[in-house]
Formats: sequence, C-alpha cells, structure tokens
Amino acid sequence: MKFDLHTHHDRCGHAEGTIRDYIEAALQAGMQVIGISDHSPYFGREEDHAQPHIAMAKSEFSAYISEVLRLKEEYKDRIEVLLGVESDFFPEHAALYQQMYEPYPFDYIIGSVHLSGGVSIFNKKRWNGLSQVQQIQHKDEYYRLIRESAASGMFQILGHIDAMKGYYPAFSSIPTKAVEETLQAISGTGTAIEINTSGKTKDCGGWYPSDDILERALFHGVPVTFGSDAHKPSRVGDEWEQVQQKLRMIGFKEWVFYRQKQPVAVPL
Repeated sequence: MKFDLHTHHDRCGHAEGTIRDYIEAALQAGMQVIGISDHSPYFGREEDHAQPHIAMAKSEFSAYISEVLRLKEEYKDRIEVLLGVESDFFPEHAALYQQMYEPYPFDYIIGSVHLSGGVSIFNKKRWNGLSQVQQIQHKDEYYRLIRESAASGMFQILGHIDAMKGYYPAFSSIPTKAVEETLQAISGTGTAIEINTSGKTKDCGGWYPSDDILERALFHGVPVTFGSDAHKPSRVGDEWEQVQQKLRMIGFKEWVFYRQKQPVAVPL
C-alpha cells in the first residue's frame, strides 16, 4: 500500500497547484492513500494573514477543511483522501492551537519546528561566526522544541526532525546528545517521525532524517511514516520505493499512516 501524508497546495502561498491536483497526482503515482496537510494559519497574532507566503490565512482554514472533506467523499472509490495539517509548534501558543484544531475531524496533525530561537531553521546566516559551543546550543535548542512538541500530545507525526541541516549540511556533525535524547523522548509518546524526501530540494540533499537517525529510531522503537512534503504535484510520492527499500535494509518491518488519529500499520 502506497501512501504520502505530507503535501501542500496554493493556499500556503509558496506551493503550486490545487488540492485536486495533488490527489490526481497521487492516483497517477499509484497511491492508495493521499494525505493533504497544508501549513496551518498562524494563530499567535490577531491579523487574519500574519504569515503570507508561509501559511494560509485564518479565514481560509475552514474552507480548506471543507474542500478536503468534499474531495475525500468525491474520490472515496478511487483513493483514500486523509485530512491533515502541518502545524508549527510554538510552546507559548500550544493551548491556542489545540483549541483551534479541536472542532475539526483531522486524521492526523504533523508537528514541525520551523523557528528556533526566533529564527528560521532554514536561515543559513544564523550559523555565521558561531563557535562550536554556540553551534551546539543552537542544535540543542532545536531538539528541545522537538521533544516538547512530542510531549505536547498535539501531534501524530513529527515533521522533518533534522531539517535544520537543509541549508547547512554541517549541522548533522555538530556533536551533541540531543538527537539521542529526543528519539528516546519520542519513543515514550508513540508519535511517528516522517521520512521526508524534500531534503533533496535543499543544499543538504537526501532525506530528513539521515540514515543514522533512522537506525537509532528503530533501536528506540519510534514509528515511521512517509511524506514527500510536495509543494508541486509532480513530487507526490517522490522516492517512495527508495525509502521503502532503505527502511527494510535498516531493519524496519512496518510503517504507518493515520486514519482518525489512529495508526494503521503497513508492512514493508
């Protein structure tokens, strides 16, 4: 069974195509399950559209959900369409975000850390002139936020857990125990981590997370899932078979997707 749980569309302002385009692309790719998970609005400010070109407006949120549910029904005999959302994790706004999500029948919510220390994780300038001690502090803070997101109970999936390497590949070799500690913490929550193939579109190349993190995730019993993080329909299911093969080589026996926030195990 082929599935992809991480896709975006034009509401977020930096992706191409409609939700229907992504569903049709999933059918072309031989998928049985496609998850729609665009960037949620930024609820931490009063403006309707506080983050244009990053996330959808608050006024678009209910329309987004209604459209996914309508297409879920329309395509039910051809492909299973899942209602998801990718949510930033801001500890200071966690209760508000939970309140905003509560009324809706999400199949899953992806929790992603895109800001650490108030700076985008993809801002390569954040590393300029830092000593190794300071680099370690930045990495530790990033993984502290991921641990908190796992412990929050808000999410079924944690998105791209080493994406800070995106435009700074040396991030992976910064020495710290934070990654191991984070995988241990995730294991205790039952939350899945995604293998996200969009790393290939950044300077780091490859996937999030790296193979060594996946090996440690298996050791700690952390469930895994798949997400292309497609921002254009042609990337739906991108490198799904290669990821499947790699997980088998590492020793995983199954991966999961989520329906009504319950894991559905799929043998590898």
